Amino acid sequence: MADSALDRPEPKMMTGEVTLKEAIARLGKAMEALEDAVSARLEHDQDYMEAEAEVQRMNADRARLAQELDGAEARSERLQEVNREVSRRLVTAMETIRAVLDR
Repeated sequence: MADSALDRPEPKMMTGEVTLKEAIARLGKAMEALEDAVSARLEHDQDYMEAEAEVQRMNADRARLAQELDGAEARSERLQEVNREVSRRLVTAMETIRAVLDR
């Protein structure tokens, strides 16, 4: 008769407990998966914010460099103009000196 007790199905309360334990375990796994997903999303958002900040720094650098380039080009043009004027004056001075020496 001891064997007949083992052959009997579990009482409903026992089955309910197992089902509840399984549900709690599944809920725990789901919570862990959710926490992992949230952590991954937060990390992704942080990476995105860092990349966005880097893009803003690069844009600021680009604007600053463009402004410096414009200034350097303007200075170069002024120097070229001054160089042409100095050249013109040197030619005039040399011509004047030749004219004086040729007299």
